[in-house]
Amino acid sequence: MANSFPSSGGNRSGNYYRRNNNPFANIRRNHRIRVTEVRVISPEGKQLGIMATSTAIGLALEVGLELVEVAPNAKPPVCRIMDFGKYVYEESKKSSNAKATASKIKEIEFTPRIEEHDFVTKMRRAEEFLSHGSKVKMRLKFRGREMARTELGFDVMNRAIADLAGMGHADAEPKLIGRNINVMLTALPANKRKPKYHLEADTKPVESDEDEHATDESGAGSHEAES
Repeated sequence: MANSFPSSGGNRSGNYYRRNNNPFANIRRNHRIRVTEVRVISPEGKQLGIMATSTAIGLALEVGLELVEVAPNAKPPVCRIMDFGKYVYEESKKSSNAKATASKIKEIEFTPRIEEHDFVTKMRRAEEFLSHGSKVKMRLKFRGREMARTELGFDVMNRAIADLAGMGHADAEPKLIGRNINVMLTALPANKRKPKYHLEADTKPVESDEDEHATDESGAGSHEAES
């Protein structure tokens, strides 16, 4: 039975797809470098000067590395002797770390006349985000005539920054952009974080239980004394 899908066409399509998916596939190295001479950089970053491409490839192969074209539009093109596999790994890691950082931005929203209970709730959430190493974007939105008293909004934001100082620091001063005040917080190193609101919430019940227990014991003691 004849195959209705020619293998040659399928291979070309498959190779083209893989080539587009690999951001490093178009980087020329070793014998794929077609020019007759290149400017060479050593693995340590030192300029080795302009030399024949074949000579540069030989130098790279002698030390178990590859000649990689890093500036193809230069005249002559600039190539570096390097471990290409390690380079690909490190660049891929940087890209994945950048995506992970972007996904770790959490947002907390305030109003100029926020109630104390709501403020504390938002502070606890912000502390939790910072405790996980996430960046926290704090945004305060003005509505209608609230724009006439922007200082109230800055007071709220500055208080929030001060209350979260034990968990993170502001990347810059709060800024008014349109109807919003924005500020970004970055978490402190894990060993320097000191939560304020979660600590209070965690210790209060313990203190209350101990006080109650102490009252019971003192009461029992007084009865025994009376008897």
